[in-house]
Amino acid sequence: MQKNRLAVWSKRVVIGLVVLILLAIAAAWLYLRGSLAQLDGTLKTAGLESGATVARDEHGVPLISGGSRLDVAYATGFVHAQERYFQMDLLRRVSAGELSELFGARALPLDKSHRLHRFRARAELALKAMPAADRALLGRYVEGVNAGLDKLSAKPFEYTLIGMPPRAWAPADSLLVIWAMYFDLQGSQEPRELARGWFRDHASEEQRAFLAPESTPWDAPLDAQSVAAADIAIPAAPPAWWGKPKADGGAAHTDPKVAAAEFLNTVGSNNWAVAGARSDTGAAIVSDDMHLGIQLPAIWYRAALQFPDGKGGQRRVVGVTLPGAPVVVVGSNGHVAWGFTNSYGDYMDLIALDTDAAKPGQVRTQAGWETPVLHEETILIKGEPAAKLAVRETSLGPIREAMGRSYAIHWVAHTAAAVNVNAKNLEFADTLEQAMAIAPTMGIPAQNFVGGDDKGNIGWTIAGALPRRAPAGVAATYPLAPDDQAGVWTGWLKPEEYPKVVNPAGGQLATANSRQLANAGSELLGDGGFDLGARTHQVRDDLTALGAKTDVKKVYAITLDDRAVFLAPWRERAIAALDAKALEGHPQRAEALKLLKDSWTGKASVDSVGYRIARAYMYALYDILFESANEEMAKVDSKANMAAVTSRWPVVVARVLDQQPAGWLPSQYASWQALQLAALDRVVADLTKDGKPLAAATWGQRNTAASAHPFASVIPVLGKYLKVAPDMLPGDQHMPRVSGPGFGQSERLTVSPGHEEQGVFNMPGGQSGHPLSPYFLDGRNDWVTGRETPLLPGAAVHTLAFVK
Repeated sequence: MQKNRLAVWSKRVVIGLVVLILLAIAAAWLYLRGSLAQLDGTLKTAGLESGATVARDEHGVPLISGGSRLDVAYATGFVHAQERYFQMDLLRRVSAGELSELFGARALPLDKSHRLHRFRARAELALKAMPAADRALLGRYVEGVNAGLDKLSAKPFEYTLIGMPPRAWAPADSLLVIWAMYFDLQGSQEPRELARGWFRDHASEEQRAFLAPESTPWDAPLDAQSVAAADIAIPAAPPAWWGKPKADGGAAHTDPKVAAAEFLNTVGSNNWAVAGARSDTGAAIVSDDMHLGIQLPAIWYRAALQFPDGKGGQRRVVGVTLPGAPVVVVGSNGHVAWGFTNSYGDYMDLIALDTDAAKPGQVRTQAGWETPVLHEETILIKGEPAAKLAVRETSLGPIREAMGRSYAIHWVAHTAAAVNVNAKNLEFADTLEQAMAIAPTMGIPAQNFVGGDDKGNIGWTIAGALPRRAPAGVAATYPLAPDDQAGVWTGWLKPEEYPKVVNPAGGQLATANSRQLANAGSELLGDGGFDLGARTHQVRDDLTALGAKTDVKKVYAITLDDRAVFLAPWRERAIAALDAKALEGHPQRAEALKLLKDSWTGKASVDSVGYRIARAYMYALYDILFESANEEMAKVDSKANMAAVTSRWPVVVARVLDQQPAGWLPSQYASWQALQLAALDRVVADLTKDGKPLAAATWGQRNTAASAHPFASVIPVLGKYLKVAPDMLPGDQHMPRVSGPGFGQSERLTVSPGHEEQGVFNMPGGQSGHPLSPYFLDGRNDWVTGRETPLLPGAAVHTLAFVK
């Protein structure tokens, strides 16, 4: 009897616990659903000039229309907040150095490095100097953002997990979102200059000229077929660190070791344009794919904005917006289409400051002796007392200590010209000429602007502020002394002084982060870490191959070109090294040779083992030859290495291997073949270290993207709903289809202005940042497969109206 009672009681307890768990899950589910965006209904809204609607199609892509540009700004802010507020919050916090307030002390090192720049204080100053109309646009957008946040039934789920409420949006935050892009697009320039400073101190002028050339045969400038460069002789001897093994003999350095440097200095994108004379419509065709980190939610938010054009008609602008800002970043307005790639000009100088014991507390800059202004920055830390950071600022910028010296960081990002909302002016441009006059006035990290209009014109220029400085060439790419004229900026170039290329004879333009110009104008940009040019070269050849007439789909297809044009010679070198003698007693080398021959598709395809071996062989040589230098540079800055010194290192290494200068063979190798076999042995050991056969080491196994929300790894069980299943991706670094495990084409857009209905678009995530939304991953598969999907939103299935 007692046993039966105990069994009944136990059963009731179990049932009760199950019910409680189910109730907790249901409550959590209902709470999560409360933070989903409102898709339908009518909202009475104060301050509207006329009214606005958000009409979403079956993929959640909105057409945001209104009776005025300010009404559309309000609705855009509302939508951004409801779909992407946490993403917006991270963007403003990463640039302001305020992540520790949410995530605790683990974010403090990053906050300190970014707070050095004091961008929140600079944002407040920029707002005060902004024209009233621009402040009004930002203000109305901000009101929409805060209304969208307030209208959610529950705060965004991320804040529940953090245990903190979201902070309201402010106009300065929208400027901080732009500064976040400075860190993404120009943040590599500081470690690059430090790396080059070490390089200058540890190599002769002759060695530097060879190891860090200013151009290579891969360059494909806009104004010439190639860059004419002097044939630099290989010096008799290399620097002392060349090929020198580390203390462990380099045994631990394999392909994954160099993976961290694969995309260093290559953030930046592809864009190109085809003139109307070669298009099927007579209008230009513009294509753009910006290369950034691939995460969830996607960095961009798709939208079409429609409002009165001031001439009695309507202006529709379609493309991508950046959550946190009220404008279309890349897209088409019906008359002009435009796209950006990172320009990699030289927009930051490190100025070594002089000190004198007789002048305590002072430093000598270009302007003479001065006392840095001391700012005490307070960094809030979740769960801990606030940290204090002392920032010393000179007339050139804040001071950083490195290599035993004090350096002023002289960066365009610190100036009043760094941020504004002039991108809105592109919405009203009717001609390419007008758009190219607007581009130089834009407050964004300096970009390659490529545009085309409905009349068939195409052109390139720089968007963003360019400092006026003395032509300095390679000198300005190293840390400078106060007396170096290369570091003197005397204001800003006027729009009419910017370099431009308009309607070239071939009817095509392309940029992909490499050197843009061979001739006049190149000195205005300098070299802030240009890519070596293989992507640009391949895009240019692809465009030429389209022939006299083409269309949007054929131009879009270039974004998916994964042919291994750049890597093919490296495969041939590997095959040559694996001769009969090298294979004796080495069955794994024999297998590698077979795979290099038989599993080579000529592309960075997911099923190719040959591609992966050839690629890893090149990077293993990078490790062997530069590992000692990289170890020393890492002591200066964690991101400093030879790949930062020069993206052209593969061309240099190839030349050494092909010419085999006796003095450059590292002493631990009996021959150049032995060096190459050591690299290949490293590759084989790495690719088989998990016990899997070499034949299973496909490129897809290595190039697997598992996009995830920042919280996916920290939430038990439910974290799996915040990420996608791993996708094997074709493509790689030195080809148009750029892709890596966490980096790649953040969007693909191809459009002919005036013919937007033919436009093609896809991106790696959906519109919403909420895992319960049907729009969280909508479109991901199209991006993975490269499927052509319409640029314009489709028929409305949800409509949200804002009325007075």
